[in-house]
Amino acid sequence: MEAVTAAAAPPPGAPAFSYLAVFSNCPLVAAVLAFAIAQSIKVFTTWYKENRWDAKQLIGSGGMPSSHSATVTALAVAVGMQEGFASSLFATAAVFASVVMYDAFGVRLHAGKQAEVLNQIVYELPSEHPLAETRPLRELLGHTPPQVFAGAVLGFAVATFTAMIAGLGS
Repeated sequence: MEAVTAAAAPPPGAPAFSYLAVFSNCPLVAAVLAFAIAQSIKVFTTWYKENRWDAKQLIGSGGMPSSHSATVTALAVAVGMQEGFASSLFATAAVFASVVMYDAFGVRLHAGKQAEVLNQIVYELPSEHPLAETRPLRELLGHTPPQVFAGAVLGFAVATFTAMIAGLGS
């Protein structure tokens, strides 16, 4: 029985497990913080443009700035500051960020535009048509290039600030 207990114990000198250790993970903190800030900004941009408060923006996709871009840029920059910009981990994060941002203003933006067209077609169907009562498709899926760029700038700023607070890069 003693052998089983010894095998489950951490090696001597190893840090004890703690759920709070996640808060010292600078890339994770930067990414989550960038996402939260970007989503919060969407509430204010909706208020500014449409003069109404829309709390759904906190969890919705699309809009200014791109939270996808902010999240992956913050992750990549923070990984670069922590592990080094010549590391393979940074290269992986940078490629991941590029794919996500391309998808945000490429595939997802066009899928949203197609949803607009399909919704218009369904709206114009006669009421007796079997598809006339179909629930509308979500139209706000992707981002314009300026929204992606603004999200990337936000992500870079958040990662830089988070790394400064964590004492990275000094």
